[in-house]
Amino acid sequence: MSAETDTRSRILATAREMFHGRSYADVGIQEICEKSRVQKGSFYHFFPSKQDLALAVIDDMAKDWAHGFVAEAFDQNLPPLERLDYMIDAAYYWQKAAADIEGRMPGCLFGNLALEMSTRDEVMRAKLNAVFDRARDKFRFTLDEAVAAGALAAMDTDATATAMLAYLEGIILLAKTRNDPEVILILGPAIKTLRIELSH
Repeated sequence: MSAETDTRSRILATAREMFHGRSYADVGIQEICEKSRVQKGSFYHFFPSKQDLALAVIDDMAKDWAHGFVAEAFDQNLPPLERLDYMIDAAYYWQKAAADIEGRMPGCLFGNLALEMSTRDEVMRAKLNAVFDRARDKFRFTLDEAVAAGALAAMDTDATATAMLAYLEGIILLAKTRNDPEVILILGPAIKTLRIELSH
């Protein structure tokens, strides 16, 4: 890794941790520079603004998310309904591990930023919406497979996938509010009962 790549990676990793652990508004560029051990000039070389940094953090987290536990949960070698169980388990263990280390649940970075920024920053809102759309598509593809295989009755898979994503984000938010990852484990299995009928 080149020195330039290393500097950018340090800034990204630091910002990602701080945005996730605190909030976007609460974290300043100076603090990010100090914690990542870079000069402000170096920061602005890579990120013209704090907004540009936040957009890069969303992309970075989305890439890790897509190639990490989401890829494992939605592995096409798993039966469709097992993928939903795996997704809940993965969300639980991800949040529990963070809570065990930090003493508190961080919640979902995308959900946190959406709650904080979606009415303030249209560019960030659109970026987060794209992330959520990709997550919804994972649920929809799984539901389409389950319906095709006869494991589930016909339904509006697009609307049901959106409801499942909303439910998952909701229970993570509730668990964060209670600082109790067990909420995800207790409420998570109900995701499989969600169903929106096809309109005629």
